[in-house]
Amino acid sequence: MSALRRKVIALSVASLVAGTLSACSSAPADPAPSADALAAALNSGDFSGIAFSNSDAAAAAATLDTAFGKLEDIKRTSTVSSVATDEQKQDGVTTATATIQTVWDVDATETDLSYQTQAIWQYDAEGKTWQLRFDPSILAPDMAEGDFLAASFEAGVRGNITDGEDKNIVTERPVINVGIDKTRATSDEWASSAKALAKLVNIDEDAFVAKVKAAGEKAWVQAIVLRDDATREVTDEQIAKIPGAVGQADQIPLAPTRSFARPLLGSVGEATAEIIEKSDGKIHAGDQVGLSGLQATYNDTLSGTSGVTISRYNAAKEAQSELFSSDPVDGKDVQLTLDQDLQKEADDLLEDAESNSAIVVIRPSDGAVLAASSGPVSSGLNTSLQGKYAPGSSFKVVSALAMLRDGASASTKFDCKATTVIDGKTFKNFDGYPASALGNIPLSEAIAQSCNTVFVDEGEKIGGAKLAEAAAALGLTGEDGTGVGAVLGSVPTDSTGTEQAANMIGQGVVEASPLGMATVAASVQAKQTVSPKLVISPEPKAPEAAKSKLTEEEASELATMMAAVVDHGTLKDLKGTGTGKIIGKSGTAEYDSERNAHAWAIAAQGDIAIAAFVEDGNGGAQTAGPLVKDMLKAAQ
Repeated sequence: MSALRRKVIALSVASLVAGTLSACSSAPADPAPSADALAAALNSGDFSGIAFSNSDAAAAAATLDTAFGKLEDIKRTSTVSSVATDEQKQDGVTTATATIQTVWDVDATETDLSYQTQAIWQYDAEGKTWQLRFDPSILAPDMAEGDFLAASFEAGVRGNITDGEDKNIVTERPVINVGIDKTRATSDEWASSAKALAKLVNIDEDAFVAKVKAAGEKAWVQAIVLRDDATREVTDEQIAKIPGAVGQADQIPLAPTRSFARPLLGSVGEATAEIIEKSDGKIHAGDQVGLSGLQATYNDTLSGTSGVTISRYNAAKEAQSELFSSDPVDGKDVQLTLDQDLQKEADDLLEDAESNSAIVVIRPSDGAVLAASSGPVSSGLNTSLQGKYAPGSSFKVVSALAMLRDGASASTKFDCKATTVIDGKTFKNFDGYPASALGNIPLSEAIAQSCNTVFVDEGEKIGGAKLAEAAAALGLTGEDGTGVGAVLGSVPTDSTGTEQAANMIGQGVVEASPLGMATVAASVQAKQTVSPKLVISPEPKAPEAAKSKLTEEEASELATMMAAVVDHGTLKDLKGTGTGKIIGKSGTAEYDSERNAHAWAIAAQGDIAIAAFVEDGNGGAQTAGPLVKDMLKAAQ
């Protein structure tokens, strides 16, 4: 409610009071309108409509602001419980007493702070008005001038993030808060100490020196938080040599390693001003909250509910009485499907990647995401689950399904040309395509050797709608059910001409995430449409079923063709890895005129399906293939 409107309401009530008092009567006017006006003033902070016997509107507003200013984030409402003219006069003056009920909506609890206070008016017979005897005790019990209410919060224990076996991934782990305690150094040492410490822990020296200079004379200025484990390179002795430098032991929620699923899991830190403002009073200064990733998405679940204590303090900031208290409620765990060993292997493989990259591992039998790694770690991008790229020839698995549904089979022969022209645009096979695989070849060989022209020539016949249906059947365009806001892929239904031709080989306007392409491989391996899942608890909303379902017969024929890719095709380097039949498909998607390309490889063996992606690669088989091979080995 705007201040102007509050003022109008207050003045209207005052007018009502005045109107009532103007009636011809020797008895005092009804005090109820004056009591209602006071309740309105307590709620709005505008006392301009109140007549006072011992104060004024400005002083009352100032007292209210002092008393309640530290609780401005907690909503309160004051109402009149009862009001009546007192039977006996006080010092010959007619008085009236109102009982004011004040309720504070403490968001962090299921109960509210509620109390009653009393307000007394005296009747001005000459002016025929009720005048408020203002006293701070009207605001809260036993409140005196200069007193105020303030809240303290005790956070519950933050929940852990656990894996598919309910073992902790993110849990409280020991750290060292490293910084400068300005009381432990002389003023002429502050700058040099800050510079030396910044250099030691490898942070911006000028920025930290400025931060230390700007802090108060008795301030503790944090430089960095270091894991207190075998990876810590900065020793206590090195810190202690710097005047004022201190390392304080603490515990914070951390994953097993700094790089472990970092873009997925996110981080925890002190709430920013923006987060506090958006929380509508649920988050307070100093609270530890999720700042990114799953820690932010599931912050309400993980953080639980803070305990709240509201007390009355005097002007000297000494606690006088406790008005309200609630116990903190610990947060709940968030359980994921991840396999920690496979996740660590994927993170290690991508640690030195020079461009955005990803490895996703899915268990085909139930769609569980066992690993979702994104590199390089420093980019912070969740490439594995949210990156959208042209999938290149790995998409030919989708195109092959559309062709099967159009009447072809693995043995149906097509003309693999060196080049073909669609609406004036020339398409060709990749550099190094084997000449022996040109000519009239079966569809299985077109998949094995990745003949572009076969699929490009079939584009118009298949059409956009059938290609999109095939993508849906392989889970590539399904609704996200991971619980982490992942994307899978997109295939338009209305592409024609050269766009549709390019779509058939995973270029054009089709897009896929590494998660989406891992789902394609998983669907073939499972012989049914797979919907990937990642968050187990709290259970996310179930995705809608795919409108087009993959049949066991279709999957078997696709698997036969994808096995040829590994047997003697573009992913033959995977042959003999691990135990059991391997199916796969490589892909290279050029994305600019200089022929820079995305590298893809998908594969499945047993109950494991994998997609590997490198944004800037030399080719699917050459760049992404080795990543898939290493993950197949790790999964044995």
